[in-house]
Amino acid sequence: MAPSPEGLPKVEKLITFIYYRDLQKGIEFYEKQLGFPLAIDQGWCKIYRISEAGYLGIVDEKRGMHRWNEVKPVQICFRVSRVNEWYDFCEKLGVQNLSALFESKELRIRAFVFDDPEGYQIEIQESMDQEG
Repeated sequence: MAPSPEGLPKVEKLITFIYYRDLQKGIEFYEKQLGFPLAIDQGWCKIYRISEAGYLGIVDEKRGMHRWNEVKPVQICFRVSRVNEWYDFCEKLGVQNLSALFESKELRIRAFVFDDPEGYQIEIQESMDQEG
């Protein structure tokens, strides 16, 4: 019989880590430009609170468990309400490779994408359903 997670302490945070050559660029972008609060400062790793339990960690690639890579096989997605306001904000920031707003009837979302300073793709989307 497989072990059960029943009785284990609950997961408190979900943290996605991405690896940076220039950590200062990431700090400037996520903290100063996008305005996400720094939740945990570990020196060479900065963890930002994106939502109630969702966090993004940016790591100096010289110190972390992985190394920076030109190929970015991940996409960071933020689910928001009022995606138009986020689009206008990102447009004013002049983010890299900003797409047009698009709609996916199949996925039931309205969204746009852009790249962060080291090439990670960020999607900002809102649900087209009321329950979101």
